Parts: sequence; structure tokens; C-alpha cells
Amino acid sequence: MDNHTTVSTFLLWGFSSFPDLQDLSFVMIFFSHVTILVANVSIMVAIKLNHNLHTPMYFFLCGLSFSETCTTMVIIPRMLVDLLSESKTISLPERATQMFFFFGLGANNCLLLAATSYDHYTAIHNPLHYTILMTQKICFQLMTASCVTGIVVSLCIVLVVFNLSFCDSTIKHFFCDITSVVSLVCDYTFFQKMVLLAFTAFVLVGSFIFIMISCVFIGSIVKRMPSAQGRYKAFSTCSFHLTVLCIHYGFAGFLCLRPKDSDSFCEDMLMAVTYTVLTPLLNPLVYSLRNKHMKISLKKVLGNICRFSPRW
Repeated sequence: MDNHTTVSTFLLWGFSSFPDLQDLSFVMIFFSHVTILVANVSIMVAIKLNHNLHTPMYFFLCGLSFSETCTTMVIIPRMLVDLLSESKTISLPERATQMFFFFGLGANNCLLLAATSYDHYTAIHNPLHYTILMTQKICFQLMTASCVTGIVVSLCIVLVVFNLSFCDSTIKHFFCDITSVVSLVCDYTFFQKMVLLAFTAFVLVGSFIFIMISCVFIGSIVKRMPSAQGRYKAFSTCSFHLTVLCIHYGFAGFLCLRPKDSDSFCEDMLMAVTYTVLTPLLNPLVYSLRNKHMKISLKKVLGNICRFSPRW
């Protein structure tokens, strides 16, 4: 085991296990990707154009939509190419780049959700001082901290993974997921496993605990509100936020923290496709379409697109 072969090219074997479903998968994933791009870009344009939406909540939503769009661009275009191509190879630099951006953007998403929870807590706990506590400068600092933290954590994970020796070149996945990649390692020690787990848990578990603490405080404040209408409005806002959190952290935790089982290939693939394709659609559906100002802005944006589109 001392003389390991240096592996420079890898094979993404994810969809090759389902040859009969590749054409159908391509069509479904392609239209889902187009929907994700149109929905999230429309949200960002609507927030930019409507001054009623220039608030911290929609500032973080705009950042989250941009981050989710970038996440799908890292994974889905390569996935679509592999579905049509017989050669599903990926080089070592490509694999490292994909893993770096995927984990960096994923960590950024988690931390932006935590920032959104803090914004909700501040709005309910200190409504009179909300504009002082959540200024444009503070919001920008929170978003910058989320981005920088995601980059640093992702860089550390990639450096640990790509300093390991690989005995195999077949990745049983449609992208460079960490559990699928480390399963190819020859000398994967307990210390290295704990280091990777610590970085992953720092983002996932740390931000999740922060969000849950914020929700507990929000719940205790809402219960003491004298107005039934105020309680309903607060619980309505938090319930939609909790829906996104449960789905996002549920899939992310399943992919990153669950022990790898060789008999769960189909289950892992299904959960990964759901996380990378369906989860980015939650922001437009849950956060935006229920808001009156956002609906009006989206109608204007989509109306302008339809008006200026060529008519055949």
C-alpha cells in the first residue's frame, strides 16, 4: 500500500447506473434548471427595481437567490453534459474546482439563512430600533462575513481532501460529493475524517443551532404579543422561514453528515438530485410569491420580458 498510483482523471459514474432514465432525466433537469434561473434572476431584478423591497430581509433574499443560482451553475450544466456524453471523465483540477465552489456556496447559503433569522429576531424583538440595528452597512458586513467564511471553510476542506492518496478513479455520483470522493482514498485516517467532519459541522450544525436559538426567542416574544393580528403575522413569517430551513438543512445534513453506506447508492442519488435541483426553487416559492409587494414586482418584471420578447 506504500506505492499508490497517482490518479489524475476521474469518472463520474452517477447516472451511468440508470441508462434507461438518462434522456428523461436530461429533460426534467434541464427545464428545472431554466426555471431556477428565471425565478431567481426575476427575484433579484424585482428587488433591485422596487424601492419598497430595499429592506434587510430582501437584501438577504437577493443574496441567497444569487448564491443558489451560482450553486446550480456549478453542478447542473456539468450534469447535463454528462447525461448526453458517453465520456463522463473529470480531471483533478476540475474536480477540485467543483468541490471548492459547491461547498463554498453551500456554506454561504447556510450562513445567509442564519443572518436572515437574526434579521427576523431583531425585527420582532426591537421593532422601534430595527432601522438602527440593521443598517445597510451591517447587512453588507453580515453578507461579506458569510461569503468569506464559506470560502475559507471550503478551501480548508479541499486542501485536506486533495492531500490524500486515491486508489480508485470511479466516483459513484454525478458530482464531486465529499463522501463519494473520500471513499476512493487509500489512507483515510480517523484524524483526517474528524477534521473534515469538524469543518462541515461548523457550518451546518453551528448555523442550525444559531437559527434554532433565534426561533426560540422569536417564539417566546410572539407568545407575549397582546395583538392577535401581530401574533398571526409574526408566526406566518416564521413558519415559511422554518419550512425552508427544515428542507435545506435536512437534505444538506443527509448529504454531508450521514455515514456512507455502500448499499444506499440509489437513495443517495435521489437525495442529491433533490437537494441540487429542487431546493433552489424554494426561495421563489416560499419567500417571494406569498408577499404582495414581491408579487407586484415580479408581474412587472415578467410583463416587461414578455413585451420585449420576439413574437413569431
